[in-house]
Amino acid sequence: MKTRAGGQPEVKALARSPEIRAIFLVGFMGAGKTSVGRALSRRLGWEFEDLDDRIQAREKCTIEQIFATSGEAEFRRAEHEALRELISEPNFAPRVVALGGGTFVHNANLLAEGGFLTIFLDAPIEELFRRCQEQAIERPLRRDLQQFRELYEQRRPFYLKASLNIQTGGKQIEAIAAEAARCLDFKQK
Repeated sequence: MKTRAGGQPEVKALARSPEIRAIFLVGFMGAGKTSVGRALSRRLGWEFEDLDDRIQAREKCTIEQIFATSGEAEFRRAEHEALRELISEPNFAPRVVALGGGTFVHNANLLAEGGFLTIFLDAPIEELFRRCQEQAIERPLRRDLQQFRELYEQRRPFYLKASLNIQTGGKQIEAIAAEAARCLDFKQK
């Protein structure tokens, strides 16, 4: 992968493909997948979906409750089924989908087989941890900074397999969405 001045990865534009039916945002906790996903979907005129919302609707309980009562293995099963359901919908309208931090790690093959476009949103680990601390969202796998860092380092090699990688550190949500749209060569709204 080429790098720009300052050591940042170069993001090359992809030609707009008529077969792109969905863009899946992947990355670690606090990367901005939901916030950027909403902004990108508005920009593209597409639907937005957060996979966690689908999981909670299917399971009729919160993510935290699934982890607390049934553990991570049961959550991953529910996550896999929700993702399979989403990508198998017969009238799949174009959409931007925010995936949970571990979804791409555990389900990359489902997305690769379907030819779906994936974008890895990344930021420095300290910034990711700070963002998570500032949010009122309970994150079952967020513990102390050291454990957070170890989980990030385990997952990052999987995230790097995404179609595009975009750094979100120090950037505003709308700027990240605009960068993603430019990389995709989609017409700006």
